Amino acid sequence: MPPPMPVVATVALLLAPGQAPPAPVTDAVVSEIVVDAPVEVVWDAYTDPESMRAWQVPRVSPFELRIGARWRTSYDASASLGDDDPTVIENEVLAFDPGRMLAVRTVKAPADFPFPSAILDVWMVLYLEPVDSSRTRVVTRMFGFTAGEESQAMRAFFERGNAYELGKLAEHLSGR
Repeated sequence: MPPPMPVVATVALLLAPGQAPPAPVTDAVVSEIVVDAPVEVVWDAYTDPESMRAWQVPRVSPFELRIGARWRTSYDASASLGDDDPTVIENEVLAFDPGRMLAVRTVKAPADFPFPSAILDVWMVLYLEPVDSSRTRVVTRMFGFTAGEESQAMRAFFERGNAYELGKLAEHLSGR
């Protein structure tokens, strides 16, 4: 029996002749905050369309929380959320542990999103951890960034954007 093939050689066999291996993945973008709300309320803020509209995006389609579920959102309050709507963001549920973890990826970005290729390679995992009965630690981790120029520019975009979003969540929950 021949010895096992090294992993690097195995990957090289899967590439077309002349095709370079993918760029290495860089560290995750991590954002964290403690909010003044119990875990159940924070979970709803991320998974209930009505709650999402109150702080995150003005347009959210209904969806059932299940693996593979997709939902559409838009930052445009007058968006139709239809197939021909250029403002639509479509996300897909990859995994979840109710009240603790939600993993999603974007499968369709708005037409004017400046990183149209790179967005398809990343995914986000949301973690919720009770600090006590009335406060929750919220951690988002985005993975899949490569060393490529578009991916690194998008990484910087999400470093700022994810921190801003957590601030909006805290502001929304403090006013409830």
